[in-house]
Parts: sequence; structure tokens; C-alpha cells
Amino acid sequence: MVEEFNVVLAGVGGQGILLASQILGIAALKEGLNVVVSEIHGMAQRGGAVVSHVRMGSKVYAPTVMDGKADAILGLEPLEALRNIKYASTETLILVSTETLVPAGVSVEPINYPRLETILDAIKGFTEKIVLVDALKLAREAGSVITRNVVMLGALAATKILPLKSEALKETIKELVRPAYLNQNLKAFDLGLNEISKLF
Repeated sequence: MVEEFNVVLAGVGGQGILLASQILGIAALKEGLNVVVSEIHGMAQRGGAVVSHVRMGSKVYAPTVMDGKADAILGLEPLEALRNIKYASTETLILVSTETLVPAGVSVEPINYPRLETILDAIKGFTEKIVLVDALKLAREAGSVITRNVVMLGALAATKILPLKSEALKETIKELVRPAYLNQNLKAFDLGLNEISKLF
């Protein structure tokens, strides 16, 4: 059994960060791991920052990931991934959705939102282990843009660093997602998995 595996999920309200965290946490329980999930979110319903920590393993006790101790950062929004880069080390794998979302409440006035390339260059100052995911395109292919979070979970599973089987994740998706949206979510997971599997 893995002693400790830490995932930090970062994005904005409405991207499904909390559901993605639940899926990871419950799937880890299915695999017999100890799990601690903590959530830090501001104006989540208005597009504010949302961050969740998922810690799993035989020696996991504290609810939050220490700085530099994340094994993976799942950035559903590039700038939010950068804002949480303190959790990364040179060994951290960072998966970043390429879709940029200007925070709500700010977009009415001109702001200097960095270009994606600028954000990625800043992240590379911490780790070269970056995987870009066109989660929006794959979610559309799955039939619903709101499945971007599940696309990212499939992408994370494809990297093979997650100590969970894909089947445990899919079984958890079946339990947590309403039947009307289940097929879209399962397709989204498989699309993310298959797309990123090409790189590993």
C-alpha cells in the first residue's frame, strides 16, 4: 500500500472541483486507502477560486498538503494552477486544462490576464512535468462542457502515478453522478484517459 499520495485540485467555481475531489476520495476508500479530503473555496458560485486537497495512503493524517509535497496538481484553470504552485516540487506532475477563465467580477474592467504561454513558463520554474489537456474540447466530445472535471480525472488516471485503478474511479462516478448525466461523464473519463495515455 502506498504510504502517501497527495493531489491538489485548483480551479474556479462551477468547474466541478469538489465533485472531482469526492470521486478521488471515495475511489481511494474502495481501494482500501486512508483518505483525507479538505476544501478551501471562496466565492465558488461566482467563479471564485476553489482549491481541494486529497490525501490518500497508509500514513495520511493531516487534512492539507504541505508546501512542496503534492504528487500531482490538477489545474482546471491555468492561472489557478499557478496560484497553487507552492505545493509543487520538481517531482510534482501538473496537469493543466488549457481553457482560461477570467475570474468573475473582474472581467467587466480591463485586466491583464496572462497569456497561457506566460503561465506555463512560470509553472516550468517549479517543474518540467507538465501535461496540457484540452479538457473543454474533450468534454464537448463527451456531450457536455460540464464534464471537464471528469476529463481531467481520466487524464490523471492515464499518467499511471495515481495509486487507484481506473475501474474504481468509474465505479465511483456511477455512484455520484445523476443517471441523466452518467453516460456523458463516463465518456468524458474515457476520452481524458485515452488522450493522455498516448503520452505515457
